[in-house]
Amino acid sequence: MTGMSETDVFQRQALSLRPDPARVIVRPFRPTTEPRDLQPTDKRRANHIVDRVLSLDPEAAALELRDVLDNFETRHRDLTATLDSRAAEMESAFTDHPSFTSLQRQLVGAYFLQEYSYEASALFNPSIVAHPDQSSVSPGNLRVILSLRAVGEGHVSSITFRSGQIGPDGQVRLDPSAKLAGLPQVTRRTDGLDGEEVRLTFDSNWDISERVIFPITLRQVNGVEDARFVALEDGGQTTYYATYTAYDGRSIRSELLDTPDFVTFRMRPMSGMGAINKGMALFPRRIGGRFVMIGRQDNENLYLIYSDDLTVWDNGTPFLSPCFPWEFVQIGNCGSPIELPQGWLVFTHGVGPLRKYAIGAVLLDLNDPTQVIARSRTPLIRPDPSEREGYVPNVVYTCGAIRHLDRIILPFAVSDTFTNFASASIDQLLASLEPVRMTPVS
Repeated sequence: MTGMSETDVFQRQALSLRPDPARVIVRPFRPTTEPRDLQPTDKRRANHIVDRVLSLDPEAAALELRDVLDNFETRHRDLTATLDSRAAEMESAFTDHPSFTSLQRQLVGAYFLQEYSYEASALFNPSIVAHPDQSSVSPGNLRVILSLRAVGEGHVSSITFRSGQIGPDGQVRLDPSAKLAGLPQVTRRTDGLDGEEVRLTFDSNWDISERVIFPITLRQVNGVEDARFVALEDGGQTTYYATYTAYDGRSIRSELLDTPDFVTFRMRPMSGMGAINKGMALFPRRIGGRFVMIGRQDNENLYLIYSDDLTVWDNGTPFLSPCFPWEFVQIGNCGSPIELPQGWLVFTHGVGPLRKYAIGAVLLDLNDPTQVIARSRTPLIRPDPSEREGYVPNVVYTCGAIRHLDRIILPFAVSDTFTNFASASIDQLLASLEPVRMTPVS
């Protein structure tokens, strides 16, 4: 036995997604008195900027606005409306300026926006689900949506999407990305005991690759990270849920996103001891009448956690601990479980010597997922020599795979930088797992 070897179950595909710095959004720019200030724009400085804009004579102001539009209008949808909207958002800060002309409003809006290359640094940690629209898909093919973690300036993470199809042979074909990208409209904010709930709406005419979910609340200000999407069937309806990590620059917590159509979204906090760590992944259906998550409460082992309402997750039951050398440091889940007749297939990541990440799998009992049927003795995927270099070396990682016909398709990230794809026969994958009967972790 060679504990660090990789099985030949997964076949890598000649397809990768790499970060593209040309993909940009416009986001609020908040000049503050302190560079690290997380509060809204400093009102005094905002008024100083507005004073300077209003000091321009009408001709100079018009030339300045025209220069803005000439430089940026083709890079964003309906930029003038965005300028107006930003000026409206700033109204409460402009205490010394009761009125503006339409031109002045747009120019002021431009001074409080910035262009942001949201995937300039990385495009990684993917998950994959079936597209809600399977019309006009050829027999044997499956239309899919890929979610990715995009990272730009300041290591701020957002959620972005791609679409494509999986063929009968398991090969992934991605649709071309749209040239433009944009943020949703925030349609509602609701304060709660555990934090802010936010509802978002994209223009339904936008291509899915145009839709970017950027940090919105103060708890998310430094990133929405590692979304694990799953299609959850409940009460005869399918809703797409994703658990993700909200990061404010100092602390983390798990939050929940849901959407029926990838046009409208809701983001809300989760509470309870089961939601205090990263890497929660939701089962695609209830078990025993309750919602179920896999999570890691102690930075080392995997736990099974139950909830009656999807938001409160109390202490879980530990069921899997590090066992083999490639996972001695810690283990975690790599996305939502996939239901097979043989059991729940869960991809895991293990951390070994020199903080090297590898991907394996476990098979859990369908009725009692704390019971482990089989697990990977050796990694299914680990960084090969061509995949070791990047922002974080020696890492392969995924936030979710999908079943199509008799195969598993696994998108995976390389060195926290870009995304590759692999596929495997289900029969071969299950045969590679070592049968075990383990007492749950105490």
